[in-house]
Amino acid sequence: MAAKRKAKSRTPFSRVKTSDRRSSQSKLAKAQPRSEPAKAKLSCPIVGIGGSAGGFEAAMELLRHLPTRTGMAFVIVQHLDPHHGSRLPNLLGKATSMPVTEVTETITPQPNAIYVQPPNKCVIAKNGKLTLVSRTEKLNVAIDHFFESLAEDCGSRGIGIVLSGTGSDGTAGLRAIKAAGGLTFAQTEESAKFDAMPRSAIRSGFVDLVLAPDAIAREIQRIADHPYLKRPLIDAEGAEKEAYRQADDLGRVFLSLKKQMGVDFSGYKESTLIRRIHRRMALHRIDTLKRYARFLRDNKKEIESLFDDLLINVTRFFRDEKVFRALKKRFLPSLLKKKSKNRPPELRVWIPGCATGEEVYSLAICILEALGGRTSKWRIQIFGTDLSESVVEHARLGIYSSAIEKDVSQARLKRFFVKRDGLYQIDRNVRDICTFARQNIAADPPFSRLDMISCRNVLIYLSPDLHKRCIPHFHYALNPGGLLILGPAESVGLYDELFKLVDKKNKIYTKEAATVPRPIQFIPRRGLELAHFGPRPVAGLGLNFDADLLKVADRIILSTYAPAAVVVDDKMQVHQFRGRTDLFLEHMPGPATFNLIQLARTNLVPDLRATIRRSIKTGKPARAERAKVTLRGKSYEINIQVVPFKIPGSDKSWFLVIFDETTSRSKPERFLQSLGKTGVQREITELRRELAVSKESLQATIEEQEASNEELKASNEEVESSNEELQSTNEELETAKEELQSTNEELTTLNEELSNRNLEMMQLTNELNNLLASTQMPIVMVDNALTVRRATPAARGAFNILPTDVGRPLSELRPNIDVPDMEKILRDVIETLGTRERRVTDKEGRQYSLRVRPYRTTDNKIDGAVITLVDIDGEKEADADKRNRKDGSSRK
Repeated sequence: MAAKRKAKSRTPFSRVKTSDRRSSQSKLAKAQPRSEPAKAKLSCPIVGIGGSAGGFEAAMELLRHLPTRTGMAFVIVQHLDPHHGSRLPNLLGKATSMPVTEVTETITPQPNAIYVQPPNKCVIAKNGKLTLVSRTEKLNVAIDHFFESLAEDCGSRGIGIVLSGTGSDGTAGLRAIKAAGGLTFAQTEESAKFDAMPRSAIRSGFVDLVLAPDAIAREIQRIADHPYLKRPLIDAEGAEKEAYRQADDLGRVFLSLKKQMGVDFSGYKESTLIRRIHRRMALHRIDTLKRYARFLRDNKKEIESLFDDLLINVTRFFRDEKVFRALKKRFLPSLLKKKSKNRPPELRVWIPGCATGEEVYSLAICILEALGGRTSKWRIQIFGTDLSESVVEHARLGIYSSAIEKDVSQARLKRFFVKRDGLYQIDRNVRDICTFARQNIAADPPFSRLDMISCRNVLIYLSPDLHKRCIPHFHYALNPGGLLILGPAESVGLYDELFKLVDKKNKIYTKEAATVPRPIQFIPRRGLELAHFGPRPVAGLGLNFDADLLKVADRIILSTYAPAAVVVDDKMQVHQFRGRTDLFLEHMPGPATFNLIQLARTNLVPDLRATIRRSIKTGKPARAERAKVTLRGKSYEINIQVVPFKIPGSDKSWFLVIFDETTSRSKPERFLQSLGKTGVQREITELRRELAVSKESLQATIEEQEASNEELKASNEEVESSNEELQSTNEELETAKEELQSTNEELTTLNEELSNRNLEMMQLTNELNNLLASTQMPIVMVDNALTVRRATPAARGAFNILPTDVGRPLSELRPNIDVPDMEKILRDVIETLGTRERRVTDKEGRQYSLRVRPYRTTDNKIDGAVITLVDIDGEKEADADKRNRKDGSSRK
C-alpha cells in the first residue's frame, strides 16, 4: 500500500520561519479570507449516536458500559416511526444512571446527560445548542443531518458513532465530522444486527475505529480524558503560537510526510495541520508532539493515515446549488455560445482538489444539460485532480451510496446514474468526458487552454504564500475571459488585477489580461536555481535553441536601442516602465505614487498632459515635438509620442508613452547675442510653438478643472440630497421612537396582565391537580383527536395510564377494562353532544359503570370527552356492609 501511494518528490522540504510567515500573513490580512468559520464555544464535547434497525439494542449495550461521568453530552438519533410516539427515553434510562431527555425544544446540552431525538423531527446542533427542525425529506437521513450540523458547530469536539441499521444514513455525516477534526466510530459488522449502515460507513474510509458497542464505550472513556477534547478550540493565532513553540517537532512530522508521500505540508495553514495532527494523537493515546513525531518515524501506515487526514475535505453533489444555478442560467450559455464558433467546438474545465469526484460529475452534468442534444458535436474535457491517490481512485470508479438522493434530483438520478445493489454509479456518457489524476497544485504545472476552473474550498487550507503562488497559476491556465470559481470564504487576494469579480455572491471571476506578467513558478525554487546558473549545453537542441537564441538577441537589441517608454491606463497610472526613464521622470519626496503627471519632470508636464489628453479624446496617436527638459544645467529636447492600444479580451484602454531625446545642447548667457537675425527668428518661432503648447496644456487643464467642478457640484448636490434624506430619516426615527415608547408601555401593561393571568392559571392548575389527586374515581380526559389530555391517579389501574402517556393516542393504551368499541363511543359523544353510560367489567371480573360526556370549554365549544368509571361492586359491597351493620344494631 505504501509503495502504491508513494509519489515522486516534487517539492523540496523547506523550513519556513514563523516570523516570515507572520510578516506574509499580516500583508495579506485584508485580502485573505478566514479559513474556517468560528466554532461555537461549547460547555462540553458532544457525542452523536446514530442507529436504525437493531440500533436500539446496540445503544443499550453501549450505555451499559459507558461511565456516568465522562464530561460529554450524548445525543441519540434513532430512526423512528414518525406517526407514533416514542418510549425510547424510558427504555434507555434503564441502561444508565445518566438523565435521559427527549429533545422537545431548543436546549443547551449538559455534560453527563443523554438527549433523544423525537419522532418526525430532526435534531441539529446550532450555536452551542440542540434545536429541532421539521423533517421534510422522503429519504430518512436524520443521522447525516445531525452529524453535519455537529461538525459545523462543534468542530473537533464532535464525535460520531454509527450503529446497526439498514441503508447508508450516517456515512456523509461521519465524513463531515472527520473533516472538521472530530472522531468517528462504527459498530463492527459482526456485532450489528443489521450491518448495512456500519458497512457503508466503514467502506467510505471515514471511520477511525471499528469496534463492538461495549468497546466503543471504553474508547469514549479513554478519549474523554485526552487533552485533545479538554483544550480550547484552536484558532489561527493559537496555531501560529503553537507552531512556533514546537517548530522542531512539527518539522519532523512534515519531514516524515515529505519523505514517504512526496508532499511538503509546511506551506499549508497551521491551524488545520495542528488540529488534524492532534486528532491522530488522540486516537493513538499520544499526548505530546515529540512522541508523535517519533511514532511516525517507525510507523509508515500512520503516515498514510495522517496524509489522508490532512487532505480530507467535505464535498457532495451540487454543493452550494446556487452556484450551479448561476452557471447554468448566466455563464454557461454565453461561454458555450462563444466556444461554439471554434471548429470543432471544445470546452476544457479543471477542478483542482476534486476529492472523491462529486464536484467534477456535478459540473459535467450541468454542462451536458446546457448542451442538450448537441453533445456529439463537442469535445468536452473535464479534469479532476487531487493530492490523494485513494480519493482519485474513488472518483474514477464513480460509485456512490444512496445518500446522494438528498442532493441529486430523481430526474438526474434516472438520466445520469445507474443503480446497482443499492449504490449509484455514474453513467458512461458522463464518465467518458471526465479525467482524474493525482496532482499538487502548489508544485506541479497546471493544465492549459482552460475555459473554466472550479477551485472551491481548497485555498482556505493553504498559507498566504501558497495562495499567492496558486492564483497566477490559474491566470496562466485560463483562456482570455475564462471563469474562475472559488469557495464562499475565498478570494483572489492581492491579485484583483488578474481577475474581475462578476458574481460576488457566488465568487465567480473572469480572467483579465495581465498588464505586468506575473512570474509563474512550476518547479521548486531549488530546481530554478540549478536551471539558471551554470552553462547549459546547446548541442542537439535544434529549432528550439534557434528560437531561444533569436529571442535573446531581440531582447538585447530592444533594451539597447529602443526609446524609453511607459505604459499607462486612462487615469495616467503607470503600469510598466521600459528602458531608462530617469531623464524624463523623477520620484518626489512624500507618499509613493505611480501617476505619470506627478512623476514627470516639471518642464515636461504641460506637453505630456496635453498630448495624453489629446490621444484619450480622439482615440488616435498623438505627438508633441521639441519639449524641453533642463537637468543639471543642460537643456534637452524631447519628442513625446502617445500610442493608444487595447489588449485582446479586455475593454480597458491603454497608452504607450514614448520619450525620444532628439538633441542635447548648452545655453550660455551669451547665446542670444551670438545669434544673427535668422537665428532670432528661429528662436521666436520656437517660443511661439512653446506658447501654443502651453496654451493647449492650459486649455486641457481648464477642461479638467471644469470637469472636476461639475463632478464636485454633482457631489455637493448628492450630499445635500443625502442630508435631506438623513433629516427625514431622523424625523422618522423620532416618530418611530415615540411609537416604540408607546408600544413598550402597552407591552408593560400586557406583561402585568399576563403575569396576573399566569398567577391565576397557576393557582387553578394547583387546585385542579389537588382535586384530581384527592378524587378516588378513575377519570380520563381526551381531546378531539382522542389523545390523552389528563388523568387522575385512580385511572392508572383501570386504564393502565402512566404520567408519561399524556399526549399519546388512547388507542395505543391497553386498558384493564373490556371496552372494545371505546373509540366509537367517544366519537359518538363528541359528534352528538350526548352522554353515554355502560356497565363494563375489568380483567378481574369487577363491574364498573362507564360514563362518557362531552368536554366543554368556557365558550361552550366541544373539545373532547371525559371518561368516568364508577366501581359498582364497591358500591354494592358498601351497601351490603351498611345493611349488615344496620341489621346487627337492630338485633341488639
